[in-house]
Order: sequence, then C-alpha cells, then structure tokens
Amino acid sequence: MEMLEHFALGFGVAMTVQNLTYCLLGVALGTLIGVLPGVGPLVTISMLLPITFGLPPVSALIMLSGIYYGAQYGGSTTAILVNLPGETSSAVTCLDGYQMARNGRAGAALATAAISSFVAGCIGTLLIVLLGTPLAGWALQFGAPEYFSLMVMGLVSASVLSHGDMLKALAMVVVGLLLGLIGTDVNSGMERYTFGLPELADGIGFTVLAVGIFALSEVVMNLEQKEERGIFKANIAGLMPSLSDLKAITLPTLRGTAIGSFFGILPGTGPSISSFSAYMLEKKLARDPSRFGQGAIEGVAAPEAANNAAAQTAFIPTLTLGIPGSATMALILGALVMNGVQPGPTVMTRNPELFWGVIASMFIGNVMLVALNLPLVGIWVRLLSVPYRWLFPSIIMFCAVGNYSINGSAIDVYLCAGIGVLGYVLAKLDCPPAPLVLGFVLGPLMEESIRRALLLSQGDFTVFLTSPISLGFLIVTMLLLGSMVLPAIRRGKERVDREEAGAT
Repeated sequence: MEMLEHFALGFGVAMTVQNLTYCLLGVALGTLIGVLPGVGPLVTISMLLPITFGLPPVSALIMLSGIYYGAQYGGSTTAILVNLPGETSSAVTCLDGYQMARNGRAGAALATAAISSFVAGCIGTLLIVLLGTPLAGWALQFGAPEYFSLMVMGLVSASVLSHGDMLKALAMVVVGLLLGLIGTDVNSGMERYTFGLPELADGIGFTVLAVGIFALSEVVMNLEQKEERGIFKANIAGLMPSLSDLKAITLPTLRGTAIGSFFGILPGTGPSISSFSAYMLEKKLARDPSRFGQGAIEGVAAPEAANNAAAQTAFIPTLTLGIPGSATMALILGALVMNGVQPGPTVMTRNPELFWGVIASMFIGNVMLVALNLPLVGIWVRLLSVPYRWLFPSIIMFCAVGNYSINGSAIDVYLCAGIGVLGYVLAKLDCPPAPLVLGFVLGPLMEESIRRALLLSQGDFTVFLTSPISLGFLIVTMLLLGSMVLPAIRRGKERVDREEAGAT
C-alpha cells in the first residue's frame, strides 16, 4: 500500500505539463546525441548544466535523466546503419546490427534495439524502486566513519574497474581530490590553493570542470579524426518484428537486462562493460556461435538491453547513497547539489517528490523513446550526414555562454578553457577523466566526513576500524587494491625470470 502511495505521488509530479515537456525534451535530445557520433551524453549534460541551474530540481533531474538513458538508446541507430557507435556502449551492436542491415534486415534490427531497450529500461526502473528503499534505509545507519570508508571504496573501485591503466586512474582520483580542495576552508576560513584570485575563493565551479574536461577536450579530439561515414539507407522497412524474432530475442533481452542491472550498480563499470559482457554470454550460450558477427539478432538484443538496464540502475547508488558510479552520474549528482538537493539516504524523506517523480518519469520516458524513435528513423538517418565541423562551433559557443551565465565571471570561461587543455593532454596520455570527476565531486564530502569522525573520536583514527560497516568497506577496498597490485607483481616477477633465463 505504501508503495502505491509513492507511485501515485511520483506520477502526480511527473505527469504535470512542465515535467512531461522536460522529459520529452530530455529523451529527444538524448536520442539525437546518441545518434550523432562524437557528441555523447557527457558532453551534452556538461553543456546543459548551466541551463538546469534555473530550473526546479525535479524538472532538471528529469531532463538530465532523459538525456542519459535516451543517449544509450540513440547510439544503436548509428551502430546499425553506419557501423559507427554513437556511444561506447553501442560498439558491440555494430557487430551484428550492421550485418543485419546489410542483409536487408535493418528494420528488424532497429525494432529489436527499441524493444529490448524498452523492456530493460522498465525492469531497471523497477529495480530502482525495489532496491532503492531498503538500501536507503540501511544507509541511514551510517555515520561519518561509514560515509568516509564508503566513499574511499567507491573511488578505489571506480579506478580498479575503469578502462586502461589502473595506476593512472588512481592518479586521476588524487588530482580530482586536490582540485576539490581549492577554495575556502570551512572550519578555519583560510583560503587554499587560490593563488590570490578572489574568484577561486569558492573553489572551481563544477560546471567549469565538467564542461572543460569533457566538452572542450572532446571537441578537439573529434576534430582530429577523419569524417568518412558510409550511411546504410536501403531496406529500412519492416519495423514490426516477426513472432520468430520476438521468440529469439526474449531470453537474450532478459539475460542482458540482468547483466546490465548488476553492472550498473557497481562503480566504474556501467553500460560499456555491461554490453560487452552480455554479448559474450550470448555467444557462449548459442548453439551456433559462428552466427555472431554475421547478423545474429541475439547479438543486438542482449547488448542493447544490457546498456539500457545499466543506465537505469546507475541511479541507485547515486540517489540513495550519494555515490556516483560513473562520470555521467557524477554530473547528475553535481546538478542536484547545484540545485540545493543533497543526495543520500534521506533524499526519499526530505525530497520524496523528487525521488518518486524521477522514478515515474523514467517509465514515461521509456514509452516516449519507443514512440519517438521508430517513426523518426528517417530523420535520424538524415542527421547522420551532418559534418562534425558544423557542430563544434555551436558546442563551443554553448560552453562559453553557459559558464559565463552562472556567475557573470570571465574567469570561469578562461578557467574552463584551461581545464579543456588539461583534458586534452590527459586524453593523449590515456588518463581516464571519469575518476578525476568522481574525486572532485566526492573530495569535499570525504574531507567533511573524516573531519567530523575525528572530531567525534577526539583524533582517534581507530574509529574507522571499530565500526563494523566502516571496517567492511575498508576490507573490500584493500581487496580491490590487492586485485590490482598482485597481477602487476606477478607479471614483473615473470619478466625478471625470463631475463634471468635468457642471461644464463
């Protein structure tokens, strides 16, 4: 009965004309972004963060959420028709989706992506409802030591599970933590790392960092790449799948949803790993694995279900614990903080209209995605022919105007440009930017938690070990670090053994 009351509250909030408009705008923008290669949800959410500052918190989060899960769906259109993923998580869809299009089944591939995404999105949203409430109730038992240990575990796990060199990922966490310390110390009132600039007394703005590290650096990276797209335009028909197609995609969709829901909750994994894992599972379970890569419909259904389920369930730790599991979730967390909402276990009690309104909007948004995308396939195909060199001036303009509009400070624009250069350099060095953003967002919260814990314990650091929950988080953190260090030590030992054997 209580759950029905929550749903009634949520749909009452989400079904207003204003919030329905922002939900439609979010999923439409998200699909457009997913379709266009080179412009992802990170870039767009970064650009739109200044705009959401003037919106009500519920409307802002509804629109940003729609952009996120809309982009996860939109990337499938590009993958199927152009063999070029609009999003990283859609890369696997290229393998069989484009082959289906070449075999005259583009319509069936697009319909499969739509159906599996819709089913996974709805199931993922239900999981937010089922897991979010007990998780938030458990987190209410947390004190300062538990929150500090939880955030340490989140940062380390995001680094260990991220793509690329794990040592570089940990270094990026440290850089993010240091950037988060810039500003005025709340306890002493002393300025830290401001270099005499009064504009930095309040620290680096979150939008300045997000726009610079993602939007500006991404623009430069994309301009370096050649634009040669062979768009598949023929045989886009038959958008209603046959009964045999529906039977073939049912189990892969459910398995992909389960995998995506699991990885979506874990920090540092998200849609990309989910889609790859779901594809590999389907290939192993298939009676004839050789069909994969040749146009197997299961190779479209499973990864599309996985990446959309992961996009939905990523909201669970972000909303209920205040711990973002990815860079995109860190941006959404930053948007909440900008709008005066403190994510965490109390968000359901302090802001029930926000939590349940966003949940209800996800059900509505998934219906909108199906209603929008299948009839508008022709429009998305034409948009694919827009050269990126025509898009980037608008992106740069929005970035500059958005940063200036928040505080009316030219320093923010210059600082954003400088951070954009830093983001470009980090990309060239293969340093992942996501751990940096996570460290920047969680750094001030970690500092506040460790100070409060040490004040209550009168400087006794064992307070982090005497709490069973805090100790459990720290043990998991050590195990994660061990899983990173031990293989490196083993590889180093094997290399030394080979060199010694060669010398003898």
